[in-house]
Amino acid sequence: MACASPRGLNTSLNTSIEYGTNAGMGEMRKITVEVPQDILEDAQAFTGEGVTETVREGLKKLASIKAQQELRKLRGTFKFTVSLDELREDRDFNSRRK
Repeated sequence: MACASPRGLNTSLNTSIEYGTNAGMGEMRKITVEVPQDILEDAQAFTGEGVTETVREGLKKLASIKAQQELRKLRGTFKFTVSLDELREDRDFNSRRK
């Protein structure tokens, strides 16, 4: 897949990242889950958040892993015509926009 510009490549990568982190998080659903206390405590210590946000972060991480696996399946099937210097320029351009 050839991208016309570095910005086009960046848009594609951002879309992939958003897919991985936002998949299925639009509609909320209340659930009851039994989990081992030690695992939950470790996860909460890592996130520094409460139970709900810790579970949400874990679900987002799983969605991200799934998106990464899907992208890995495509590895080697696209030909990019963007050079390393163009990618660096795009990164610099986007960091200045924020």
